[in-house]
Amino acid sequence: MVTFNVAQLLKAAVGTTREYDVDEPIPRLDERIELTETVRGKVRLTRTNRGILVDAKLHTAAKLECSRCLDVYVEILPIRFEEEYIPVIDVVSGLPTHIPHETYAFRIDERHELDLRPAIREYGDLALPMKPLCSTSCAGLCPQCGANLNVKKCSCVVAARDSRFAVLEAFLSNEKDE
Repeated sequence: MVTFNVAQLLKAAVGTTREYDVDEPIPRLDERIELTETVRGKVRLTRTNRGILVDAKLHTAAKLECSRCLDVYVEILPIRFEEEYIPVIDVVSGLPTHIPHETYAFRIDERHELDLRPAIREYGDLALPMKPLCSTSCAGLCPQCGANLNVKKCSCVVAARDSRFAVLEAFLSNEKDE
């Protein structure tokens, strides 16, 4: 469960906490990242003077494409965050609350439900590697024939050229031709 009704916690004294286990199938972080495991872990909800502080220690796994060999592999993603959720409706009076200058804050909706999915998606995106690698020793693809060098060795000879000397190389080849 990643949606919690926090009406009773909002009525409790500041500092009151509740702990929950999370085991929720969330199929995707976004349109391109598919999760292979349910989101699991623990969540602690603490009453603050303005709302509810969420301390989440979660994990899941995602299918990613290696940036070197282009194979699909599974990456374990730790999702940890601490965010304060602010109610949009006062639980005692039923009147809208005024939250100036904090439009970026996560909200507790008018039914006093706190939904962790937006935070899980945001922090899950942050947990993704910038350059996904199936392993640190991934050899990648051959620049000549495109063979996956982790699977087989190719017989291509790749000559490394330094582009800084291209002008000098062209000058020398023109001199030989004359």
